[in-house]
Amino acid sequence: MQLFQKILVANRGEIACRVFRTAKAMGIGTVAVYSDADKDALHVREADEAVYIGAAPATDSYLVIDKIIDACRQTGADAVHPGYGFLSERAEFCERLKAEGITFIGPDTPAIESMGDKITSKKIAKEAGVSVVPGYMGLIADANEAVKIAGDIGYPVMIKASAGGGGKGMRIAWDDDQAREGFDRSKAEAASSFGDDRIFIEKFVTSPRHIEIQVLADAHGNCVYLGERECSIQRRNQKVIEEAPSPFLDEATRKAMGEQSVALAMAVDYRSAGTVEFIVDGDRNFYFLEMNTRLQVEHPVTEMVTGVDLVEQMIRVAAGETLAMKQDDIGLSGWALEARIYAEDPYRNFLPSTGRLSRYRPVASTRDGALEVRNETGVYEGAEISMFYDPMIAKFCVRHDTRALAIDAMADALNRYEIDGVSHNKPFVQTVLDQQRFQDGALTTAYIDDEFPDGFDGNMMTPSALAWLSQTAILIDGNTEKVAVLNGQTMAFDQEAGGQCVWQHKGLASVQVGKAQGRSVQVEPAVGGYRLRVNGFDVIVKVVSSRVAELYEMMPEKQAPDTSNMLLCPMPGLMVKLMVADGESIEEGQSLAVVEAMKMQNVLRAEKSGKVKKIHVAEGDSLTLDALIMEFAS
Repeated sequence: MQLFQKILVANRGEIACRVFRTAKAMGIGTVAVYSDADKDALHVREADEAVYIGAAPATDSYLVIDKIIDACRQTGADAVHPGYGFLSERAEFCERLKAEGITFIGPDTPAIESMGDKITSKKIAKEAGVSVVPGYMGLIADANEAVKIAGDIGYPVMIKASAGGGGKGMRIAWDDDQAREGFDRSKAEAASSFGDDRIFIEKFVTSPRHIEIQVLADAHGNCVYLGERECSIQRRNQKVIEEAPSPFLDEATRKAMGEQSVALAMAVDYRSAGTVEFIVDGDRNFYFLEMNTRLQVEHPVTEMVTGVDLVEQMIRVAAGETLAMKQDDIGLSGWALEARIYAEDPYRNFLPSTGRLSRYRPVASTRDGALEVRNETGVYEGAEISMFYDPMIAKFCVRHDTRALAIDAMADALNRYEIDGVSHNKPFVQTVLDQQRFQDGALTTAYIDDEFPDGFDGNMMTPSALAWLSQTAILIDGNTEKVAVLNGQTMAFDQEAGGQCVWQHKGLASVQVGKAQGRSVQVEPAVGGYRLRVNGFDVIVKVVSSRVAELYEMMPEKQAPDTSNMLLCPMPGLMVKLMVADGESIEEGQSLAVVEAMKMQNVLRAEKSGKVKKIHVAEGDSLTLDALIMEFAS
């Protein structure tokens, strides 16, 4: 059967690069589209052709259907892969392409429409025999009705945008006040992100796991499931670490979830790759959440344990081919992990970070026996991280024979993964991988809230970690007669244990302390010592003589400036709404302003009661990090 001559990817960044890779391997031409912000982007460089489609905001470029279709006409592209996000689940886009005689590499319009509406999808799922969560699927008029419905269902509840995805337009409410505010915020976020502000409410299952099933269907009535992905490590309903298979499921539950997922796909005549998401409680009861009618960000871990190239299968199915596999042909081999590396500051409540990547040296994609590494990225050293799009730097994936080996391999690789110029969440990911609870597989969607209730400030500085970092710094210095000063403690080198430091290149050393396994450590010079970044630690260790260490103990600590009477912008973003005025009295916890950054709305609240002295910005202003929003009376 004839495949396509040329595929246009109606997306950007790492997913566009990912689709191009498979298309080129299949001998198919590739076309990129790009905005002002992406004119020098990696996906533009990697495509055979590239077409400019408009200004940086997605509403002026990537979300404009006419511009995508015009790019197809200009280049002669006979098929479009939507990636994920943007137009990937927009039924209108699918219909417009069909009218132009251009193939949409994805499901047909009825499946997109029925599964894209979370209210409709739950009704169809229930009719198909899929287990669903109790909730209210009707339209909700206003916040007061939302509060009444939430009370009838019973707190806690999940307030969700019907057309939502990626954690946007989603809030958990534990009482009436949270239900009222959650409804208003979710409705505004949904309107901004999806152009559809319909909201529904369902029971929130406490201590749940988020486990999803990958399905693949053709246009000839064939459908299979390719195992599951565990996606429970989430922050603000956005996945951070995913893995396949799940450390929790047994074979019977896997089979039941897979068969229900296939039943749902068949009920809507699904065609292409899709994902059915479930929440699973501690007794392995599972409930349907939604079906994503597109490729998922975390699809590589499924590919790595099944050997199936999902993008290739999407292309072949779209071209009319029959699936070349049956359910019995699909097995799970080994264990794969994916870490989403984001440009965000984990030390500032994961707020987005923008700027230029002054250093970007990722671990290369390789395969060596049972160990496979995949770094799927859409950036390069010197590239700019824009405020206009999702802050993902890369999807970093590792596969090995067992879960324990995969965790160790990923931890080692992340120690060698170099990023500078923007803040990023790599230390957070490394810390999670280092935690015993994660290694034991005791996961829930509340994992991050449970383990970091006061926010993230680096890996836990245990006595053994303090000793290891101190010994490491002395070995890097090369003078074992010196002492290390860290966290106010002074430690001499353990001459009996010994160790060695081998430089891999400037800025990266392999250090072995005593008989422990060697670790890669990123090293920078610092005043009186070194900045060390390893296993989620980012610390400055002084390496000095014993006398200098004594003098350090006498030095006063530098005091941070007092900003308690100021509201500073915690991230670069757009001032969407000011909720107070000059001279207004405020209460602790009161909402003051809403800032939108990278498609997410963030409510800024008063840390104490007082009075607004002066507001320094206006709605619609673009703000930089730490920009002064308002002052309070002393």
